[in-house]
Amino acid sequence: MPRVTFQPGGESAVVARGTSLLDAAHAARVDLPSNCGGVCACTTCHVWVEEGLDSLSEVADREDDKLQEAAGLSSHSRLACQATVGEEDVVVRIPGNRIKA
Repeated sequence: MPRVTFQPGGESAVVARGTSLLDAAHAARVDLPSNCGGVCACTTCHVWVEEGLDSLSEVADREDDKLQEAAGLSSHSRLACQATVGEEDVVVRIPGNRIKA
């Protein structure tokens, strides 16, 4: 099973294929907000994928539309509520410092 690691801080969790990055963050005890409850209606769970981007699910039109509203948008941006893990390990950078102590 793939490992998802969240930066800064290096917290990680091993998750099943098909797990969203948002659920992986919760499993790793990372405080990653999702004001809309993970239904792709906001951008609070915006993250940058540093490794394993090609292993994630494809960006759907709705996610792409929402991402255009995200601060700090890059070619490695994803909404954690929409991106699901494939077979490879993933490293994700969370904007700001939101990792629980």
